[in-house]
Amino acid sequence: MRITDIRTIPLEVELHETVYDANYTMKNKPALLVQVFTDDGLIGIGEAAHFGGPMSSTAHVIEQELKPYLVGKDPINTELLWDLMHKRAYKHGRGGIVIAAMSGIDIALWDLKGKITGLPCWRLMGGYRKRVPAYATGGFYSESKNLEALADEMQAYVDAGFRAVKMKVGRNSGVELSPLRASEECGIAEVTLDEDIQRVALVRQTIGPDIKLCVDANGAWDVATAVKMGQRMEPFDVYWYEEPVWPDDLLGSKEVAQKVSIPVAGYETCSYGLVDFQRYISHRAVHFVQPDVAWSGGLTECLKIAHIAQAANLPVAPHIHGSAVAVAAGLHLLGAIRNGSMAETVFPAHPLMTELVKEPLTIEKDTGDIILSEKPGLGIELNLDVVERYRTTGY
Repeated sequence: MRITDIRTIPLEVELHETVYDANYTMKNKPALLVQVFTDDGLIGIGEAAHFGGPMSSTAHVIEQELKPYLVGKDPINTELLWDLMHKRAYKHGRGGIVIAAMSGIDIALWDLKGKITGLPCWRLMGGYRKRVPAYATGGFYSESKNLEALADEMQAYVDAGFRAVKMKVGRNSGVELSPLRASEECGIAEVTLDEDIQRVALVRQTIGPDIKLCVDANGAWDVATAVKMGQRMEPFDVYWYEEPVWPDDLLGSKEVAQKVSIPVAGYETCSYGLVDFQRYISHRAVHFVQPDVAWSGGLTECLKIAHIAQAANLPVAPHIHGSAVAVAAGLHLLGAIRNGSMAETVFPAHPLMTELVKEPLTIEKDTGDIILSEKPGLGIELNLDVVERYRTTGY
């Protein structure tokens, strides 16, 4: 069997309301799918992160730079093909867009490998567990969301069966180094530090003591603010404190981890895969290790990240932000490894989660778990009508 072609599919869904985290504005949900074709007619499906830029740039790297290295090669040799892409492209980019582009191809290759062998990816990569706990990511800022609406939103996740939830903090332009200070969106949907603490306290009160509560600052705070806010959140039994400082500030994250009792989680924005995560792990700058399979090098690289985290006795809780394809890949990683934690899901889900694949993932209401499929590869099949409905050309 040989690879004959690699193509990308850009998709985009408009959101009903613009939402914000500490740094960014989200008016839509885009996704860049990757298809790897073979001469036997099998097609592998993956997804590549494109965060921080247009999908067209990542798509160009995939189709114009990386594809020529792989056409004619055996798709089952995932380790060899990852190394081939990396060694040919590393002078162009040792992280960022190149690793993200490689990620989408690598996920599609693992999907192919599963289809070739007849095994689901989670078994093929390790086969540790079929049941994976999930958490709902929400608690974003919006101009219409007051405290009552935030409480209602988080309670809705619990009512849907989730045993863990995550909310955003950090949208405060009045603190040192805030990325909002010089932004055109300064002042939009912002809160003060005190109001962020009120938001966390309200969510804990609303969901009760038995539901895990995670908070995510998206790297917006300087070290002093991150330490102070982390200590102020300690009474609310926060399960993890995600990206408290800028992802390049390894020693700053280590300082937060040493001075705050809440476990630090991060950093999906580490752009050079295993190399970046090894530094965070060896410095004990994180407790929950959070690579993104569509961003950090695909399943091949994230397996390595998980194994060095395991050697350090640290759990892996992958960042998952994209379509149903990226979620499926993250779930298969968690099912394969011994030190997997929880799977991130966007809920209520947008159409690229609920409609894009013919059998969307479901949460067990009594446990908050997702049961992994026994179907080959990622176990998903695209709904082609939905692909065409949300395919975008202006990317």
